Amino acid sequence: MEQNYERLALKVVNESLKLPFIKIDRSEFLIKTFGEQVDDIQKLIDEGPQVFFSKEELDESAKKVINSNVLQSSSLSFASGLPGGFAMAATIPADIAQFYGYSLNLAQEISYIYGYKNMWSEQGELTEDAKNTLILYLGVMLGVTSAGASVRILSNKLALQALKKIPQKALTKTMYYPIIKKVMAIFGAKLTKATFAKGVSKVIPVVGGVLSGSMNYLSLKPMANKLKDELGKSVNYTQQDFEQDIKILNEEDVLVTEYEPNGPTKS
Repeated sequence: MEQNYERLALKVVNESLKLPFIKIDRSEFLIKTFGEQVDDIQKLIDEGPQVFFSKEELDESAKKVINSNVLQSSSLSFASGLPGGFAMAATIPADIAQFYGYSLNLAQEISYIYGYKNMWSEQGELTEDAKNTLILYLGVMLGVTSAGASVRILSNKLALQALKKIPQKALTKTMYYPIIKKVMAIFGAKLTKATFAKGVSKVIPVVGGVLSGSMNYLSLKPMANKLKDELGKSVNYTQQDFEQDIKILNEEDVLVTEYEPNGPTKS
């Protein structure tokens, strides 16, 4: 049953990632969001907004982006607004794929605000690692605590340095993939229980083919706020934060405990 959940979740993710609006250009987004507030655009792009702004200021920017996206999406055509040439998999309702497309789109913007790396290659392609990172973001949005902990550890150079005794392949095997597997199983179970069981979308209310305001505020906004809160913890990341993330992962048996003490002391 769990494998069925994972397969279903992967189908939805893959179809969502095919949507034409899914890609966020990191440089363009940062310039649009922060360009008028900094005097070194190249540094903003190279090092991220966290170099220029406090945690509180970044939180405010993330809130504005979330609110703007939620309000904007409430006025957009839902499912019927897809380009005519876009072919959705027959087994995946278009409204479901589009909702999670919006979610992953917003997840990229939130991550860029907090200094995370570009998800796309210079050729505009999404690498397998980037796709897995987006799945972890989705896990955070769905309330999987270990997904947030793994994102912070895997994106923090000092945290990875503290885990230097663990080979990268072993780290990937013991932490990265088990959590992705868990996220996909939980995601698939939610989809099956709430959406596909009766062939009707209950998680995502759709009225007259339009993305309803209730969907935004009852689903998308809380999910985005969860991601904001979790990714925001990576700013000024400390040894204490690292220890807490290790504890979260160990409680779920997804990470070996051998690591160098006194690892990260700053972001």
